[in-house]
Amino acid sequence: MTVNVSTRTADGVTVARVEGEITSTTAPGVQDRLLPLVGGSGRLLIDFSAVPYVSSAGLRMLLILYRRAEQAQTGVVLGGLSEEVRFVMSATGFLGFFEIADDLGSEMGSVRP
Repeated sequence: MTVNVSTRTADGVTVARVEGEITSTTAPGVQDRLLPLVGGSGRLLIDFSAVPYVSSAGLRMLLILYRRAEQAQTGVVLGGLSEEVRFVMSATGFLGFFEIADDLGSEMGSVRP
């Protein structure tokens, strides 16, 4: 199983689109792709609309991203969370770590530094 991470930058906003399940097998690769983006050009928007499942390893990866963003004094916005991913993040307290965007298009403006 693989997870694709594609990135684009427009007007100083970095958007990373993640596609696939984030599990113990895939989380390290996703982390390797996302960590360098934190603090680069301001805040980072991560599009999770194609992520149906996040395991505890995926939550750990998100915690590492959050800590890196705190160190860089920047933010990470998560968008497009499925009901299942949102439920898991809510039940574990992870929703409070991130800004959550329900509408990715309208959130592009709020990602700007």
